[in-house]
Amino acid sequence: MPGLSVVIVTQNEQDRIKQCLESVAWADEIIIVDAFSTDKTVEICRSFTDKIYSRQWDGFIPQKNHALSLATKEWVLSLDADEQLSEQLMTGIKGVISDQSSDCVAYSMPRKTYYLGRWMLHSGWYPDRKIRLVRNGSAAWGGLEPHDNLKVHGKICDLDGDILHYSFRNLSHHIRKLDYFTDAASSELVKSGRHAGMKDMVMHPAGMFLKMFILKKGFMDGIQGFVAASVSAFHVFMKYAKAWERDERNKETGNVKGYGQR
Repeated sequence: MPGLSVVIVTQNEQDRIKQCLESVAWADEIIIVDAFSTDKTVEICRSFTDKIYSRQWDGFIPQKNHALSLATKEWVLSLDADEQLSEQLMTGIKGVISDQSSDCVAYSMPRKTYYLGRWMLHSGWYPDRKIRLVRNGSAAWGGLEPHDNLKVHGKICDLDGDILHYSFRNLSHHIRKLDYFTDAASSELVKSGRHAGMKDMVMHPAGMFLKMFILKKGFMDGIQGFVAASVSAFHVFMKYAKAWERDERNKETGNVKGYGQR
């Protein structure tokens, strides 16, 4: 059926979901897959759509693929609860929906992140293009947790206009997300057979900081750029440190092929 479905997965996003939904309120269909939120997320969503489904959280990739499977319109836009459409991007998406002559089955768009009071325009955080608009049935979420991405079968084109990304509420929130993401990343590292050591914990974080702050001109993002580069370096350190920790635990338990759970 012609038109646009917007699909969003949520879990306790009462402070951000309204702005996200307001930016796509014009869509033909909005689908929410909620992981049993305990705040007012679902209540807020009900003022925008009645297509709200509850599903136990089992990872970004399966959750987003389930949401994608529920879409009924010709085009599907996947958004996170902490994202909004800029006016320019909204106009571009409406143009795609109304243009039946294009042979593109998916569109990428730049994503701009608001971090500690500043829009990040360097540091490798921008333009951070993401494929989010696809013809129904032409793509599925893949990748390795927690770094999901849409795998597209067909031609991908570019759109102008930003996804506005309000990823971190504050620095403490960034650190909490880091802890969650490095749990998942270290698990994938160990499952792949990769063994982490001190060299990884020293060299890779240093490389990340230099890449972001110097090579990607993070210094032009001011103190926020310095903080982002520092936290990202710590993120890399924790990924390898947790992978090492899991390896050590596996040696103690004799589970040489498995990996520990946190």
